[in-house]
Amino acid sequence: MGRDERSIDNGTRRDGSTANPVLDGQAEPRLLSRVLVTWIEFTVVGITGGLLGVTIGGPLGFIISLVTTLLTIGIIFYNVNELIKEWMRATRFEPSDRLH
Repeated sequence: MGRDERSIDNGTRRDGSTANPVLDGQAEPRLLSRVLVTWIEFTVVGITGGLLGVTIGGPLGFIISLVTTLLTIGIIFYNVNELIKEWMRATRFEPSDRLH
């Protein structure tokens, strides 16, 4: 059984490049950008929910504060999901890169 142009041990090719685009420096996910977007979304939702909750007050203000908490959790889940999708896209091997 012959080898293709990759080394089986570490995934590097004979030309020195790797089969992993992240290791090659291509299409690396932007963690800082995602953190900044998450922080901005937290700020907007938190301030808006806090102002509405305090302004309205009473049971409706409490419900608004609970909705604000749920939106914050949704923001976390969404942004973590997007970051994971970016990492999976960046580290995915093409069918031609798989060992036979």
